[in-house]
Amino acid sequence: MKKIVIIGPESTGKSTLCAQLATHYSTSWVKEYAREYLLKNGTDYSFDNLLDIAKGQLQLEEQGLANTKDKNQSLVLLDTDMLVMKVWCEFVFEKCHHWILNQIVQRPYDLYLLCNIDLPWVKDELREYPDLTTREKLYHHYKDMLVNQSVPWVDISGQNEERLQKAISAIDAII
Repeated sequence: MKKIVIIGPESTGKSTLCAQLATHYSTSWVKEYAREYLLKNGTDYSFDNLLDIAKGQLQLEEQGLANTKDKNQSLVLLDTDMLVMKVWCEFVFEKCHHWILNQIVQRPYDLYLLCNIDLPWVKDELREYPDLTTREKLYHHYKDMLVNQSVPWVDISGQNEERLQKAISAIDAII
């Protein structure tokens, strides 16, 4: 089973891209647990809450992998992973839980799709960083992490159809 992770700063079209790719490949995708958690518990989160969110994300991921396997699907899409949790911890609290760092090392993936910040920022009740400077810092933090690891990755930029086609080409190259 190929595991594709879609990452990037907030409001870069990750969930939209996951849904589009899931439809294109007739497969499953694992949603971002943080949205559910923050909608239920509020946006005044602590460093320790991020560990709870990370554990919830991995629980969803395990369920998604099991469902994908049960359906005999060969591809699963993940709308976040522990790299996202690492960036979030470090950006907000300037440190990261060791548990998250250990999970990054232990969990293999086949491809990362890094969503660029070239889409307009869309406000919702959970998003925190509307300014371009902060979005650029976050994007470069993600990109630096991807450059310094061994899993292939592709920058996903452009508008809707262009993004989708770049993602499909990247996935087709590994399946």
